[in-house]
Amino acid sequence: MFHKTKNQARLFLAIIGFPVALAFSQDFRFDSTISKRVLENYLNRSINYTELLHYDINQAVDRHGGNPRDNIRAILNMGAKYIGRAIMIWGGEEDLSKFTPWLANAKRMIDTMHSVDRDIIFEAALFEIVDRQVNLLDVPAHVFQAFGQPVVARKFNMSDIVYTDGQPRGGLPNVPDMSRLEARLYFYFLACNYIDIGIEAIHFGQVGLMTQRDPGYTNWMDMMTKIRAYAKQHARRHIILCNAHTPPGGNYVINGKTMFDVNAFPMRIAQLGTTCCKGELRMNHSDALFGKSKGGITPSGWSTTYLPWLAEFDNFGGRTAGVSSAGSIFIWGYDEITWIAIQSKADRGAWMRYAKDWMAANDTSAHLMMPGSRVLTNGPASSPRWYWSNNPSPACPRGFGAEDDIKAIWGTTTGITVPGPNKISSPNPHSQPRGLILTLSGRVIKTFAAGAKDAMLGSQGIAAMKLPDGMYLYSLTGPSGTPVKGKFVINKGWVSPSP
Repeated sequence: MFHKTKNQARLFLAIIGFPVALAFSQDFRFDSTISKRVLENYLNRSINYTELLHYDINQAVDRHGGNPRDNIRAILNMGAKYIGRAIMIWGGEEDLSKFTPWLANAKRMIDTMHSVDRDIIFEAALFEIVDRQVNLLDVPAHVFQAFGQPVVARKFNMSDIVYTDGQPRGGLPNVPDMSRLEARLYFYFLACNYIDIGIEAIHFGQVGLMTQRDPGYTNWMDMMTKIRAYAKQHARRHIILCNAHTPPGGNYVINGKTMFDVNAFPMRIAQLGTTCCKGELRMNHSDALFGKSKGGITPSGWSTTYLPWLAEFDNFGGRTAGVSSAGSIFIWGYDEITWIAIQSKADRGAWMRYAKDWMAANDTSAHLMMPGSRVLTNGPASSPRWYWSNNPSPACPRGFGAEDDIKAIWGTTTGITVPGPNKISSPNPHSQPRGLILTLSGRVIKTFAAGAKDAMLGSQGIAAMKLPDGMYLYSLTGPSGTPVKGKFVINKGWVSPSP
């Protein structure tokens, strides 16, 4: 049934004009546990799309200047399978308040993308910071019950989550102390909310900052065990894939078992030459993780010497832009995502290819997480605050145009592609469908004749019909002469296959 549903969605897209390739050369199937091969297939198609799920799918522009629908288009076009940092809180806990539709919007976007590709994994991030807005949130009964605590009517208390000494850690105020029960209750609460909307992976940030009073990770593992138990009952595929910011000195292996399914760390790009702004990867540069990702028996039960890890273009601010910062974690005064953003389009694509090839030659446990959407510091004038890999268009005028490069590196040049605004496939009377679009009551809305140009308008053409919101039927005959029937939904102008 799972693959039948997925294939029906793809067939629908093909019929209405979305070029689709049904490629099964890579295995993305898992349930309850995940094999090393399948996990690495996902990591090899990983991309960071920070805050992807934070916005209403019908917004024309989000607060960063991006377009939620165009982000969906870009991700499907590139063939991404693992979407990092898709939803997160860095303070600002009021987003989780019952007074905002934040989680509902996120679930709607997840469901929409899963209607096209049910294999995609979306990652949430639970970071090493909290603020007083957490005091707005009620502690649900099931959270108390999971930790064997009496159920009482109260809200979270920031003062009981953070370290009692009031000192910043890692330059951050209000760092959760995982030796405190309230911190564990809060992280469990966040994880359950994310699992309930379809999240299947969690990045836990800088664990080292949160476990300074939990040297054996006893309390951390208590919290993680409960999150995994909740996922086994409630997650889409009965598992939550966990990772964290893992420096070489972070020994997240307990009695031979890895705490996480995956490790994650910045690449620590080294300066190359004496003038700005070339860079390269090096073994043993700074605190890079290459060759040092500690392995063991994973939560899925298989053993590995080096745990697979995500090498990302991290954001961490900047120094004096364009000036040598050798000996630091910066590259020419930039953080990694800003450094790659200032490269020319050609150099950016070439460097991403170089990085993937370098990792394949020097550390096969490392997997390049592509830059998709992330905050910039001192970025180029055309996009001073945010990076998008999206191709530039009226929907994303500040896109950096990396889609084709990423597709080429991943080998997904024939993956699912979605036509942009006003794009119509070349007419071909021998391959276009003919048939009808109808209401559920059977009233004909549109007739398609073989060879008709508008038969290939895809979802853009259907949206242009300005049909009322609702579910519609289609009955189309393709070039083989075989009739195909199905449904699609229109919701505020957005067209998607029916579940």
